[in-house]
Amino acid sequence: MSDLTIGRESVGASVRSASDLYRAVWRWHFYAGLLVLPFMITLAITGGLYLFKDEIDAVIHSDLKRVEVQQGASRAAPSAIVAAALAAHPGTPIKFTDPATPDATAEITVGTEKEGKLVVYVNPYTAQVLGALPDRGTVTWTIRYLHSLKYFGNYARMLIEVAAGWSILIVATGIYLWWPRRQTGGVLSVRGTPKRRVFWRDLHAVTGISVGFFIIFLAITGMPWSGVWGGKVNEWANGNNFGYPAGVRVAVPMSGEHLDHVAKTSWSLEQAQVPQSAAGNAHRSQTIGLDDAVATFDRLGLHRGYAVNTPTTADGVFSGSVYPDDLSQQRVVHLDQYSGKPLIDMSYADYGPLGKSLEWGINTHLGQQFGLANQLVLLAACLAVILLAVSAAVMWWKRRPAGSLGVPPMPVDKRVFAGLIAILAVGGIVFPLVGLSLIVMLAVDWVYLRTRKQRSV
Repeated sequence: MSDLTIGRESVGASVRSASDLYRAVWRWHFYAGLLVLPFMITLAITGGLYLFKDEIDAVIHSDLKRVEVQQGASRAAPSAIVAAALAAHPGTPIKFTDPATPDATAEITVGTEKEGKLVVYVNPYTAQVLGALPDRGTVTWTIRYLHSLKYFGNYARMLIEVAAGWSILIVATGIYLWWPRRQTGGVLSVRGTPKRRVFWRDLHAVTGISVGFFIIFLAITGMPWSGVWGGKVNEWANGNNFGYPAGVRVAVPMSGEHLDHVAKTSWSLEQAQVPQSAAGNAHRSQTIGLDDAVATFDRLGLHRGYAVNTPTTADGVFSGSVYPDDLSQQRVVHLDQYSGKPLIDMSYADYGPLGKSLEWGINTHLGQQFGLANQLVLLAACLAVILLAVSAAVMWWKRRPAGSLGVPPMPVDKRVFAGLIAILAVGGIVFPLVGLSLIVMLAVDWVYLRTRKQRSV
């Protein structure tokens, strides 16, 4: 055999190998898109809206959340504000939320027998009750629950983890498919018109490469909320020392209650246990009261807008917590209800390296870390994700053969396909639910191939 013949065979094998790899990647990019894009559209719409949660609530619920600033007027005592709320909606006071700004109302969470938990909105200057909503009953809380699929139970929420994991893989395979291969268009420019498939292919590719980083960032920073991966990482990162970061003084009696069950808290403190008021003080007939507790929190310098959860048992505590846009101002303080002594006082600075990194990611994910610029950049990313999904659907529809699903062809060399699966399996190990879904998709693909073979016989 001549050297020329050997050279031609070598080049041919190389071309076939590259073509097989392209087919394998394209096939799994297609399958991942079928699985992920419907969720990504929902997440993009609800996430884009939730970026502007404060602005939306300020408009829709302005009659409850906003008051006229009374210059020079002092605010009513917290106890008087709570008393007014209870007079309008009898029940058990659970939480007092300090007005975050001069034109904001005070919010009192009340447990009632007939209506469940209510948030009562009170003018902080006059103690006038402006109205009430169910706890977490604002429009943006509804959007948040839709975003996390919380309305549909824990099993549905696991789909978020699957979607997030596969979105990372879909970006990785998309970069390979986008990578320039001698073509002059479809890399950073869009060819053709909307009537042609190449227009939608280029639009999909250019949009994907432009927004890929943001998709990966949002997927990773959204993972802490996921049911399996997020829960396990939280246990690993914050499962010791009563759920507090290492170095935080917790040499006080602890209850079995977790902070996340008592009040909305940060991801890093979901497992943090609530301390107990000193047993030696329980014989006292009176606690320091809400007014003194609020005065103590003010003196300690908690950021405005903090929430105070009142003790419900003889050994309970006053818990002050605040999670403003500025991460450095995050803080949780627990006070002994009898002496007013701070039992635990911790802030963002006390978190460990992993906790700080994840909290920074979460804060940026929510559009809070960099103000309006943060909101606008992520809104653009959400709109681009929707465009990705639409362009993918149109491109598939134009390419799909009549009467067929239009799945990209299998590679000729099955070893290439197996190698790609091995790489994807690594992602499945890191994200267990993604690995489980990979097995399911392999089974579906096998059934699809068997069905096609039977039809062709």
